[in-house]
Amino acid sequence: MSGFNYEKNQPHQMRAVSAVLGVFDGATPKYRTADENPELLFAAKQYANNILKVQSQNGIDGRFPDRSDDQNILDISMETGTGKTYTYTQTMFELHRWLGVFKFIVVVPTLSIKAGTQQFLQSKALAEHFEQDFGGDYEGVRLKTYVVESAKKNKGKKSNAPITIEQFVKAENKKEIHVLLINAGMVNSSSMNDTGDKALKDLFDNPVDALAAVRPFVIVDEPHKFPTRESAKTWGNIKRLKPQYILRYGATFNDEYYNLLYRLTAVDAFNDGLVKGVRVFQEEMQGGMDAAVKLVSSGGKEAKFELNEKDKKQTFKLAKGEDLSKIHPAVSDLKIDKMNKTVVVLSNGLELKTGAVINPYSYSQTVQDAMMQRAVAEHFKLERALLAERAPQPKIKPLTLFFIDDIAGYRSGNELSGSLKDKFESWIHAEAARRLKTESDPFYRDYLQKTLDDVSACHGGYFSKDNTDSDDRIEQEINEILHDKEKLLSLDNPRRFIFSKWTLREGWDNPNVFQICKLRSSGSTTSKLQEVGRGLRLPVNELMARVRDVPYKLNYFVDSSEKDFVKQLVGEINDNSFQEEISKKFTEELKQKILQKYPDIKPLVLVNQLFSDGIIDDNENFTKDGYDKLKAAYPEAFPKGLDKGKVSNAKDEGKDTIIMREGKYEELKALWELIHHKAVLQYKIKDEAEFVDLFTAYLRENAAKFPQAGIRTAVNEAYINNGLMLSRRIDSIEDEDFIRFNTMTYREFLEKLAQTAKIRMQTLHQAFYRIRNELNIGDFLNMQTIAQIKNGFNRFLLHHSFHKFELDYRLVGSKIHPTKFTNKDGKPRAVKKADLGRFEDTEHRPAAGYLFDEIFYDSDIEHENVANNQIEGVTVFTKIPRNSIKIPVAGGGTYSPDFAYIVKTKSGEILNFVIEAKGTDGAEDLRKSEERKIKHAEKLFAEISKEIKVVFKTQFDGERIAELIGQNMPAGGHSENGH
Repeated sequence: MSGFNYEKNQPHQMRAVSAVLGVFDGATPKYRTADENPELLFAAKQYANNILKVQSQNGIDGRFPDRSDDQNILDISMETGTGKTYTYTQTMFELHRWLGVFKFIVVVPTLSIKAGTQQFLQSKALAEHFEQDFGGDYEGVRLKTYVVESAKKNKGKKSNAPITIEQFVKAENKKEIHVLLINAGMVNSSSMNDTGDKALKDLFDNPVDALAAVRPFVIVDEPHKFPTRESAKTWGNIKRLKPQYILRYGATFNDEYYNLLYRLTAVDAFNDGLVKGVRVFQEEMQGGMDAAVKLVSSGGKEAKFELNEKDKKQTFKLAKGEDLSKIHPAVSDLKIDKMNKTVVVLSNGLELKTGAVINPYSYSQTVQDAMMQRAVAEHFKLERALLAERAPQPKIKPLTLFFIDDIAGYRSGNELSGSLKDKFESWIHAEAARRLKTESDPFYRDYLQKTLDDVSACHGGYFSKDNTDSDDRIEQEINEILHDKEKLLSLDNPRRFIFSKWTLREGWDNPNVFQICKLRSSGSTTSKLQEVGRGLRLPVNELMARVRDVPYKLNYFVDSSEKDFVKQLVGEINDNSFQEEISKKFTEELKQKILQKYPDIKPLVLVNQLFSDGIIDDNENFTKDGYDKLKAAYPEAFPKGLDKGKVSNAKDEGKDTIIMREGKYEELKALWELIHHKAVLQYKIKDEAEFVDLFTAYLRENAAKFPQAGIRTAVNEAYINNGLMLSRRIDSIEDEDFIRFNTMTYREFLEKLAQTAKIRMQTLHQAFYRIRNELNIGDFLNMQTIAQIKNGFNRFLLHHSFHKFELDYRLVGSKIHPTKFTNKDGKPRAVKKADLGRFEDTEHRPAAGYLFDEIFYDSDIEHENVANNQIEGVTVFTKIPRNSIKIPVAGGGTYSPDFAYIVKTKSGEILNFVIEAKGTDGAEDLRKSEERKIKHAEKLFAEISKEIKVVFKTQFDGERIAELIGQNMPAGGHSENGH
């Protein structure tokens, strides 16, 4: 392997990069000395206006801070596992490219995070990625990282600044991006303020002043670890560096936002498939949930506990070193390590304050053994799917992480019968041997055999005390786990089980952690989202490339003391993502949100529709339940919670699926396989000249959206200060479709647009030249323009298909199974209920011909079809699962119909129907994009019908499905029962 294959231009990361660049639109770099960053200068109010505009573009209700000290703080919120380190690294490259900024200080909270960041920034794969994968944008530019380490201070002697700080301050090579990496402990260390024997740059006798002199851009990682209150020591020391700007990147800000520019929420990350989902396995305890041990008091020499079980209370007093098994026999190997008058620390690191309660069964050896055995079994099940069943795709090696108390049982008790390690290896051996007996895949057979040949090579551990261990084997384990991700993920390396005691909680991650088994408390009130964070990243395959082909899940194992884990995790994800404010009036902001998501609707039509539907009154106030009706009518415009199934309880997963009625799939099989044939969309455009005409027509149609001059709205705001009514003028930039600012040359713009939109550069240039008198594209050379042209032209192609140009479909032979209805062998399988509909009807039974026994639906017309239509002659019909059939349409999108029907005529002929159910009164009410997509489907099924006759029809409100099918039966071909 040659290192990780990093992905460029990930939309969620590019939006964050563009947000920062947008703040510096129009900035003029003023250069001073060769070793300093340029000072970025703005015209009056331009910086504040830029921030407000970026916030508006990203749907953030922001305001520019009044305090000048807070105005240079820029916040980027990105959920764990979505690549914030990569994002701020590319932001450094872009700031260097466009503004000449070449000195950055990256501040991280802990040593472990510093080690991970250093490994990332100094990796050869990252350097090659930016050098080779961006079409020369960063050619010849490389990162140079300076890591600040602590040094022993000689007694009685003055200490000089760390050599890396001196090198960073003096660096003058502007073809390099100089990054000083420092942790919070070093930011606060005395060595940063000590007066040294020699002056830095012959001007400064301490590191802080020297660093401040280079006008650094400071990047703060994990901002929640750096509180910004006046008394906060670390934040105060960061401010002493006099940063030109502070860029803060993290998932958590503790609501201490200053200028929030971009927000990728936890809901966004999970729902958009940017991270793994979570499946929780909960081990039941023999003693149930009715036992509790409470710390009543601690006197420093002995602690008083109260056991409450089955409504009976007992009191116990324990001294330092005594075992908690004296309180309850379920507790194993848990002692009092130390105590004072307020806190008792247990041998597993858990701190109990007065009043704290634990469940004794959580510390039962029986429960923990059962959890480990379950994790081992699930690992091998998962491993087979990722190593043996993915062919011919590259394999994925999964890892399982165990958090344990019994370090001695894993390290010191290596050869002891009954020790943690001894039991674990016996479970590995038994599971591998059992699977080897029936395994047919050659690679996986060999992998299992290697496991049996040396079980001890399959696992490794890292604990804080290992840093003092001289054992070579342990040292090799630690190096692989901490520093050599590639070796750990190599299929030649059998190690895939990792043990720790929360030492790996922060600053360490591996994308292929598919399981975390939590055999001990974290020792603190860690959020559930932070707990699962080590395993949320999407996996990489054996080629070190990120994989996102199917929804992956992290298996998380807990005991029954955390019975509400799923509920709490889902609650955290939703609470951290948005707090909805219910408006009493249909505001301009709400209107713009809807128009943005539903671009085919005109503003006046929208308001009139809301009024006629009784959602708003004539003063545009919401009627009773009007706000909820608005959300139901335009769901895409409103934030939604976590999608169902993204976080689930393993024992409930069977409840999320539905089984087909016996024998029904066989009747549907021929049609199901036919409509799953891969279809290639072919544009019938004569030549490149015709395509130039088409692109020119798009530009001409949208030229008005490119403003000829920037529009400013002056707002006078009234406010009260010291009892006086005052006013102030606020300048803001009106929302525009395209933004007038340049961040690249015309050639660079053409190259990026050609790459993004898949259009030849010469074609683009010809079109822009043709309409030069109507549109000067030279005023709009930025990434936002590229994205908007791509999306706008795709929409133009869809809307003008079959009018300005024709289309054809070509069916190609391809592998059909697995599908939403079948496994890889083509056999029927359980189907996710959510794929059949968001709503469930538990009061009615579906029609006899329906494929399933239960009713799930998305609209009233779908419910009518499933529940109330017993159609004679229909042998089987089904709702087509969401996104199971993706018909390619002009502009790059896809389309999925709703129902499939098999009808047997009186003459014995089998007819196939595919139906699109629309909740509108007729074709004239369809949005243009929907109407065009239906035309595509008609075209495709006409092509399919050359092989087997398939009738595609659209059903509107008020049309009964029986009548629609009857109208499209061949002459004399009534259904078998005479309908």
